[in-house]
Amino acid sequence: MPSRRKRESPMRELRILHAADLHLDSPFQALPGDKAAIRRAEQRNLLSRLAALVAEERIDLVLLSGDVLDGNNPYYETCEQLLQCLGAMAVPVFIAPGNHDYYSASSFYARTRLPENVHVFTGKEIECIPLTQLQVRVYGAAFNDRHSEAMLTGFQAPQDQFLNVMCMHGETDRPKSPYNPICESDIETSGLDYLALGHIHTASGLQKAGKVNYAWPGCPEGRGFDETGDKSVYIVTLTKEHCEITPRSVASRRYIALKVDVTGTDPLLAINTAVPEDADKDIYRITLCGETEEAPNLAVLHAALEDLFFELQLQDATTIYQSIWAKAGEDTLRGLFLEKLRRQYDEAESETERMRIESAVRWGLAALDNREEVVSHEDQ
Repeated sequence: MPSRRKRESPMRELRILHAADLHLDSPFQALPGDKAAIRRAEQRNLLSRLAALVAEERIDLVLLSGDVLDGNNPYYETCEQLLQCLGAMAVPVFIAPGNHDYYSASSFYARTRLPENVHVFTGKEIECIPLTQLQVRVYGAAFNDRHSEAMLTGFQAPQDQFLNVMCMHGETDRPKSPYNPICESDIETSGLDYLALGHIHTASGLQKAGKVNYAWPGCPEGRGFDETGDKSVYIVTLTKEHCEITPRSVASRRYIALKVDVTGTDPLLAINTAVPEDADKDIYRITLCGETEEAPNLAVLHAALEDLFFELQLQDATTIYQSIWAKAGEDTLRGLFLEKLRRQYDEAESETERMRIESAVRWGLAALDNREEVVSHEDQ
């Protein structure tokens, strides 16, 4: 009687926390000293939120794709919290040092005893760590200086029932980049199931090169107005046939750039109307635009508004409003022209007629000044 073959159970999904570019201990130079210190403390608390996310999302492994630190001499408080939170994750954690926290004999990673669940890649040659219980191979490599040549070129992972994932710092689409340039063709031929990248501070969403999935989660905390809006880390759900990315926001504050048109209104009122109620937790740069009769007093506005925000910057991009009738009645060709049309404007019986006269004035003034008047023609 033929023996009955044991049915293989389907491989369960692998759940990955993918984060990068934490840049712990950033200087936050654009902020006052006391608020910069607050932001650095909030960055450290980000580590606790990541550890909580590992438990909440039933994460199997963590991939940190470089620039976890902003430099290789972190504050004592940062070292203490980093070691505590990495250990608290209680799953395998892999770190691929980037251009800010590159691995060297004197780097933080080399001189610090890390928790047993943490593995740091140390060289530019790709290293493989098999996790048999999870049926996954984790590959990675490290920057050994502020710059790095291409690391992925020629790499091919074996193809079997194991998942192949890689943790790496670098950027694509820039063949001459000094930061580990990665060609899409090398991603496509790598045989990886997921390539967890860092270095780009804007989240990429799920990308594909052939059958290979890859992504940058971006930075989880904005550090300036070049990193505005919501920031996140990625929860990656992976099988041989499927990859899904779910962004999770862990930022304590956001940088928000906002334009406010103050034409025909009080700037203070316009700003108060445009700003949401929870603005006090965020860092705002508000640019005033539109036409005003006089330049807004930014110092007075800042004093009236600063308590509404964690930090506020104001910029003036307004233009001074010049009344179209300013020279009407002068003893000049311009003055006579404006006076005649002003009487017609005042006697006009409809808004449509007044708009037509105003358009004629602009065209006439442009002709007098030898300028080109730009108008929109809605009905062609």
